[in-house]
Amino acid sequence: MMRISTWNVNGIRAAVGKGLKQWLAAESPDVLCLQEIKAVEQQLNDEQKDFPGYTILWNSAERLGYSGVATLLKTQPVEVLAGLGEERFDIEGRALRTRHPDFLLYNIYFPNGQRGQERLDYKLDFYAQLLNTCDTLHAAGENIIITGDFNTAHMPIDLRNPKQNETNSGFLPEERKWIDKFLEHGFVDIYRHLYPEKVQYTWWAYRIGARQRNVGWRLDYFLVSEKLAPRVREVIVHDDILGSDHCPVTLVLE
Repeated sequence: MMRISTWNVNGIRAAVGKGLKQWLAAESPDVLCLQEIKAVEQQLNDEQKDFPGYTILWNSAERLGYSGVATLLKTQPVEVLAGLGEERFDIEGRALRTRHPDFLLYNIYFPNGQRGQERLDYKLDFYAQLLNTCDTLHAAGENIIITGDFNTAHMPIDLRNPKQNETNSGFLPEERKWIDKFLEHGFVDIYRHLYPEKVQYTWWAYRIGARQRNVGWRLDYFLVSEKLAPRVREVIVHDDILGSDHCPVTLVLE
């Protein structure tokens, strides 16, 4: 069995101080995909960047203290690709792709569309760029796992207050349609496939009481190629784990 975890840590330095390493030691995934690390490697001290037993790959944003992803692996990947190949996306450090024996793994921090139409368009263009690349890879016979913070709740079951959020970025029809498109292009939202009716969230606003009252959104996903879906044994939402406004999610692959 292979265990792959994803976690938007909302700052790797803060997360280390809030128990990231202790959780990693207890959970011991084969791969951990982190998003929103908000740091470049040179800003980190040894405790913040040394994870015993893991190789760390970094793709930080050019802007300090912003965005960025990191992938921690127990086994060296066959190949590594940072970014999506388009500068306007890649300067924000939003993608890391690693090749494993029988699949490609994308660690993605999708843009947030809440700062006006320009950023919403940027977010939708990012979805399009990634899907175009995945279409090419699928056509070449590759199996793909995309994980990370999608910054979109797909269906009403995926957030506590769907009606109130119909005009807010993260639940706009044009954002949700992109998740539909991925599912129409050979991907499976594997958590929802396994648990069609289950209500669990992966993100809660820092507003007082939101997490305690479970007023959340499911924003952190594993989309897997249809051919890989039968090998997925479990998806675990660790909604009891604190340390960020998101919680970790783990995929168990046979």
